[in-house]
Amino acid sequence: MDAPKPETGAGPLSASSIDSDVPEAGGGFPVIQYWAEKTLSPEGVKLWQTLTHKSACLSCAWGTGGQKGGFTNELGEKVQRCMKSVEAIVAELQPGLTPHFFDQYSVAELQRLTSLEADRLGRLSFPVILRAGQSHYERISWDEVFNIAETAFRQPSERVASYSSGRSSNEAAFLLQLMLRAMGSNNLADCSDLCHAPSTVGLKQMFGSGTSMVSLESLKQSDCVVLIGSNAPANHPRLMNELIQIRDRGGKVIVINPVIEVGLVKFASPAYPIKSLLSGGSEISSLYLQPVPGSDTALLVGIQKALIEQNLVQWDYLKAHTEGWEAVVDQARSTSWETITSICGIDRAEIQVAAQMIGTSKAVVFAWAMGITHHSNGTDNVFSIANTALISGNAGKPGAGTMPIRGHSNVQGFGSMGVTVRLRQEIQQALEKLLGRSLSRVQGYDARALMEAADHNRVDMLLCLGGNFYAANPDLHQAKRALGNIDTIFYVATKPNLGHFHGLARQNTLILPVFNRFENPHQTTTESGNSFVRLNDEGKSHLHDADLISEVELLTEIAHRIHGTNPINWRKLQDTRYVRQLIAQTIPGYEAIALMDDTQTEFTIANRVFDQPTFATASGKAAMFTTPLPQLMLPTLQDFGILQTKQAMILILGTGRSYSQHNTVVYKPGDKYRGMPHRNCILMNRSDAAKAGFEEHQRVTVQGDAGKLENVEIIFGGIRAGAAMMFYPEVNVIFKAKIDPKSGTPAYKRVPVAVYADVS
Repeated sequence: MDAPKPETGAGPLSASSIDSDVPEAGGGFPVIQYWAEKTLSPEGVKLWQTLTHKSACLSCAWGTGGQKGGFTNELGEKVQRCMKSVEAIVAELQPGLTPHFFDQYSVAELQRLTSLEADRLGRLSFPVILRAGQSHYERISWDEVFNIAETAFRQPSERVASYSSGRSSNEAAFLLQLMLRAMGSNNLADCSDLCHAPSTVGLKQMFGSGTSMVSLESLKQSDCVVLIGSNAPANHPRLMNELIQIRDRGGKVIVINPVIEVGLVKFASPAYPIKSLLSGGSEISSLYLQPVPGSDTALLVGIQKALIEQNLVQWDYLKAHTEGWEAVVDQARSTSWETITSICGIDRAEIQVAAQMIGTSKAVVFAWAMGITHHSNGTDNVFSIANTALISGNAGKPGAGTMPIRGHSNVQGFGSMGVTVRLRQEIQQALEKLLGRSLSRVQGYDARALMEAADHNRVDMLLCLGGNFYAANPDLHQAKRALGNIDTIFYVATKPNLGHFHGLARQNTLILPVFNRFENPHQTTTESGNSFVRLNDEGKSHLHDADLISEVELLTEIAHRIHGTNPINWRKLQDTRYVRQLIAQTIPGYEAIALMDDTQTEFTIANRVFDQPTFATASGKAAMFTTPLPQLMLPTLQDFGILQTKQAMILILGTGRSYSQHNTVVYKPGDKYRGMPHRNCILMNRSDAAKAGFEEHQRVTVQGDAGKLENVEIIFGGIRAGAAMMFYPEVNVIFKAKIDPKSGTPAYKRVPVAVYADVS
């Protein structure tokens, strides 16, 4: 067997190398066409009513809506909705499942559905249970649901756990963590454990706050954005308007991504019909760098080194406002250019250009998404980004700073409410005062630890408040096996997903239908990725005959049955006004929520947006950390048990979402902006295919360390040589993923795979 070999660098591609079959710009008239199709359909009236409802957008955490109106952001800017928002609402406005749906279809039949097909089944309309040994879900009453829950929650606290997504409200999140902590469990896994936990962990250590230090207002004062590991045109489309504005006022956008995303080269925004949409699109990237996947730390140390060599370091700033800067500067100085360029695959001249753009700009925002966090050194990646911001003096002033781009619309709110295994000490103390006793100090399970614990028979009960815990994890074989070891699982959801059909408990699996955000019978709140808290009005569901419940009512009733009324009257908390009072008492920065019901005034959370270089650390200074350079090795075909054939090669696979996808929910099967016509495709560099003798549209097998996918269609695209991309969550079945030891997040963006064809 050959020894693992290091990766070799390959020159970055130019934007002109994007396949000719894809559009020349992101956004554009396909967005207009989709809006027209949906708003002019028979359901168009209800769609418009929902779009204008005073509630936060269901989609990404960039945030819009609330008390200013559905189309209005926190600055009062209008027409702040995107196709992603419409896709999410249209899915929620589907008809409900028929009363006999689960009688007609067995679990075995439902397991054959794709994510798209599961979502298209319609809205969940009544609670159901799959009992051990049965082939079909069956309808049950809410009384039976609560009886089963009361028994399930009375298991030893260390064997009780929850998993949650950012779909729910702050009020539901607060009640969830309060209920579990009151019974002695800290097992509060969350979807953020699988995405931006490295951002939270890294930024918290450096700045004392794990969130963005940049507000929307501050972003508008920037003259340079460094966008790393993000496909914002697909996942955060309204951010593109801000990038267009930056370019319009003479600013720069540096994009760092192994894949050339057409919308990051040029984007045609419907918000600017004359200057952008009708002109064929606005230029986005001033510089586009395509590093080796997993090498971001090396590239950023290179930028730091170039800033030093070009005398663009803000020395007075470092000395006055940071700690540990000497070691970081020494690392950049002492690391050779040969080491840096051989790891990241970007040549010295291009790194120097990036540094010059950063160092000569007045205010730089460093923004990133899961292309940074989905690595086994994800937290070090975040450290290196923040180090670069600090070396150039770009933290703690208007228009500058670190800005993780969060995914789900309230995922950050869940962390703020205490749904985390890293509970802040001040929140813990406030909860202990509220409950009148000490809380458990036992370390809780994050998402990956929870799956591992279940795989080792250490979990008896799991409550999933939204999300798709099964499909969001790597190694779906393990996920299915592990969830099958849990006695009782409650899935709280608005629509079916693959987890409901594959992530089945040993004894009882329950699917509990709830109101969505714009249907809730009470007001709720959400928090955007820029720490703006919105108030969502109550609403009504179009499912008139459905047997739905609100998440707040569900959680408070379960809590009442297991905790009684001392020291908290849980049923009183079914009125969310009282929940907000408790939030104001216990969650730092949320004091203003106590007045929200009287004033209807939304607010930005205190002590998170830094316009001055005084940070939320004990010293008021930012802490800087050196970042070890990654040792990027590749396995061989023999490591996969594959004999060397003419058509076989090793690639580094990164998982990705399509342009019509939200988390694990798929809205359309293809991705026209990448030229990928269906979900079982692999995006490859044309030169890689030529080396192995592959042709475009050829069908191949892609094998990881946990399984393989067959009949995968090769698509050529603007991806770095040596790298490849396939769609999440389908590809999760083939790999186990390394874990970032500092945050617990899996490395979805660097998965070694063997790609081969049957040449027999």
